[in-house]
Amino acid sequence: MFSAGLLIAGACHTLLPTCQTIVQQSGGHIGLYSEPGKGTTFKIYFPRVDQALDVAAGAIPTERSPRGTETLLVVEDDPSVRRLAREVLEAQGYKVLSAPNGQDALRVARQHKGAPIRLAVTDVIMPVMGGRAMAESLKTTYPDLRILFTSGYTDDAIARHGVLEAGVEFLPKPYTPRILAWKVRQLLDLPRGRDAPGQTTMPVGGQKAATVWQAGTVGPGEDNHFNRGGQT
Repeated sequence: MFSAGLLIAGACHTLLPTCQTIVQQSGGHIGLYSEPGKGTTFKIYFPRVDQALDVAAGAIPTERSPRGTETLLVVEDDPSVRRLAREVLEAQGYKVLSAPNGQDALRVARQHKGAPIRLAVTDVIMPVMGGRAMAESLKTTYPDLRILFTSGYTDDAIARHGVLEAGVEFLPKPYTPRILAWKVRQLLDLPRGRDAPGQTTMPVGGQKAATVWQAGTVGPGEDNHFNRGGQT
């Protein structure tokens, strides 16, 4: 039920593994009860907290998100996430192309006649063609293209797609619009062969590592609502 890429009604079902990732990160679990003709009930359980919560008011961000004019490509199979990412980046001045999967992204890139595509923000696990295969194909046309992978799946799920390898840029979901704007700008400005601020090396299986963006180190006035896991 919670397996990544489970096919339901012909569509790639991603919401359940996404929810499971978020709940498990908080030490909880999900209970499921289903009965034919009556429906399905999900119950989410979190650890009990006995002590009083000390919630400090967060600082109100004052710095504007960084802007740019480069041409970007957003590849995401979830329409709402794709639309949000496109609107956020267009609001920052970028020209944004978009596609619902890797295959369509290659077609969009081939038909594009304007300025070269500088960066692709792509989901990892998508129907038809995933983000990694698409990125490898795009690199043949745009050798200097930057790739920012995103996913809400667990490390084990995305590791099977070769994303958590050394030198790969990865932004876990969910992310805020402000986080996305900062990451895109930082990656565009990153000199080749050097790490950008806000990155850390995450070991995978003791052998390989990916560049994983962390919260709290992205720029002045940034909010800190960037959490591991989320939408895919």
